[in-house]
Amino acid sequence: MTASVLARLDPDAPALFMGLISGTSADAIDVAIVEFADARPPRLRFGGDYRWDDTLRARLVALGQQAQAVTLDEIGELDVRIARAFADAAIAALADAGLAPAAITAIGSHGQTLRHRPNGTAPYTLQLGDPSTLAERTGIVTVADFRRRDVAAGGHGAPLLPALHAALLADPAETRAVLNLGGIANLTLLPPDGPVRGLDTGPANGLMDAWCRRHTGAAYDDGGALAAQGLVDASLLQRLLADPWFAEPPPKSTGRDQFHLDWLDTRLAGTETVADVQATLLALTARTVADALRAAQPDAGRVIACGGGVRNPVLMAALADATGLPVDSSARFGVDPDQMEAMGFAWLARQTLLGRPGNLPSVTGAAGPRVLGGIYPA
Repeated sequence: MTASVLARLDPDAPALFMGLISGTSADAIDVAIVEFADARPPRLRFGGDYRWDDTLRARLVALGQQAQAVTLDEIGELDVRIARAFADAAIAALADAGLAPAAITAIGSHGQTLRHRPNGTAPYTLQLGDPSTLAERTGIVTVADFRRRDVAAGGHGAPLLPALHAALLADPAETRAVLNLGGIANLTLLPPDGPVRGLDTGPANGLMDAWCRRHTGAAYDDGGALAAQGLVDASLLQRLLADPWFAEPPPKSTGRDQFHLDWLDTRLAGTETVADVQATLLALTARTVADALRAAQPDAGRVIACGGGVRNPVLMAALADATGLPVDSSARFGVDPDQMEAMGFAWLARQTLLGRPGNLPSVTGAAGPRVLGGIYPA
């Protein structure tokens, strides 16, 4: 099946690819069905998000905390359970889009990150969601495990979407930055001339969601209402900013296994109010994005935001204030902010099937361009 797909894949002919991702917040499985052809920009044909089983999601969130232990048996079982959930989301998306599995050339599946440790003597990144199970259940060629080849080549395996950001949002007349506000925030730097660059800047929704869930039971701070009730605690903010990771130069990446509630708890004085901590976490996101942008691309004229944080008006206002720049949703430029990442993994699947690199060494720090991921026949 894979050989036949490779043989018939014409880069100039429109073809549909599906991207699947659950980000660091594990809030939902995002699905995008995208039409690609070399001669024109990618076109989103369908986008949707599909809920996790509550018990499985709770376990995934818990495993994002560095202190959580997990057995080999549980890792193996989670690998299959996550893949089944991804397959269910893919099948539901096909039904919602009115498409048959045969209409999709391939699925690009990110999986669910369990650990991301690109530094050290044996760097690694681990995403679960068995691609063989996904291919078996959907009947669609699946491409997965995108990050590890970049890490093997000396890179961080992240961010992987700057090339797509450049294709969709670069402007020859303006220096732009694309800001993804998922569980972690990352920037893609798009100068009118010169290489595309990118980096993770630190926590975005992940810490705010976790704090809100602990103290209110809500999965996230809807509209930034909790943060808006509080005041930024300047002393706490300085203790958070003192983490050495923020001062590291790019290339750099991070995850929920580094910035989590245990990390926050060790920096609390114990007298802060719930709302003040939430306001301070929001300020941490805005401040670290602004600091990273000033250091890496001080001549930026605009920030284009995507990801779940776009729906938080308090955060968007704080980002505009901290950067001193217009901060617009990618929706203003014709790109659904909720589907950008899933679109990216559809794009990566196509790159792999065409034998094209999926990484940008100027972003990840890898030794060179690499074709990413493995191909799993239907």
